Amino acid sequence: MTELKSLANHFLIAMPSMEDPFFARSLTYICEHNDEGAMGLVVNHPTNMTLRELLEQAEKGAEIDDEKGQQIVLSGGPVSQERGFILHSPQPGWSSSLSLTPEIMVTTSKDILSALGNHRGPDQAIITLGYAGWSEGQLEEEIQDNAWLTIEADPAILFNTPIHKRWEAAVQQLGVDVWQLAPQVGHA
Repeated sequence: MTELKSLANHFLIAMPSMEDPFFARSLTYICEHNDEGAMGLVVNHPTNMTLRELLEQAEKGAEIDDEKGQQIVLSGGPVSQERGFILHSPQPGWSSSLSLTPEIMVTTSKDILSALGNHRGPDQAIITLGYAGWSEGQLEEEIQDNAWLTIEADPAILFNTPIHKRWEAAVQQLGVDVWQLAPQVGHA
């Protein structure tokens, strides 16, 4: 039996042939991957909600900066879409935070939301509702079936690339024209 290579802190790049409408042309940041399964956040599918609207629902009377309030909330995945996840640059002090890398943290607690609406929050943040989850062996099987390409995550793509360009930016790091790939790649 081969040892599992963790894909934590990697991007899953949906192949052009991905038929699942939720994951078509998606870029997913893998937060956790072990022998029990995987958990990630889709970082390029916007919702029709802004941070201002989310804060108005979650925390009545929250102080919201006009510019910060315009940040788009993303659809992080099809599981628990009522639950929020914030990927952000390091800033300790939030309850329910986990450092994923020296450059990326994830926080699930509501206390960070109001800070994101003004200038007390982390410098860089992505707000998602829901997550993507895979059971034991499921992600590995999907990769074997050529549903996904993987590449080490790049914080610049996460935090500095416009939402609608993240998938293409990750594909460009592969150094191939993903549109030229056939769904059967790797199967002789």
